[in-house]
Amino acid sequence: MPDIEKDKVIAVLNQILESELAGVVRYTHHSFLVFGFGRIPIVSWLRQQADESLLHAHQAGEWITTLGEYPSLGIGALLDSHTTDITTILRESLTAEDVALGLYRDLLALVKDRSVALEEYARQMIAVEEMHAGEVDKMLRKPGTVGTSGERGAAH
Repeated sequence: MPDIEKDKVIAVLNQILESELAGVVRYTHHSFLVFGFGRIPIVSWLRQQADESLLHAHQAGEWITTLGEYPSLGIGALLDSHTTDITTILRESLTAEDVALGLYRDLLALVKDRSVALEEYARQMIAVEEMHAGEVDKMLRKPGTVGTSGERGAAH
């Protein structure tokens, strides 16, 4: 892939890898902190997100080695407000989804019209992250509310 700026692409892929690994830790940790009547489905959802973050980390790592480089052993920032409040946990998840979305958009900007495979990978991951953010936003809404959590926040 001679047309890409390899050093920049690798740097972003390593940030993605670190961010996704942080997601594995964060979602797993949060799954331990859920209590009450809704525990079972929420824990299940959080653990599914941890599994998906691990899959995403695998994909980023594979791209790094495909490009002939060594994947980072680092881990991204771990957002944790040390609470068992589900709303706070979900808001932290939404913040993390926004970070991941930004990284995948950075990757897309670097590879657009330069590598079909990397461009498709970035686009696919952007779509996945946008869907995740939408799902978390829906979980943050009060039952019967249609507007997004961002719209409600702006109205108050």
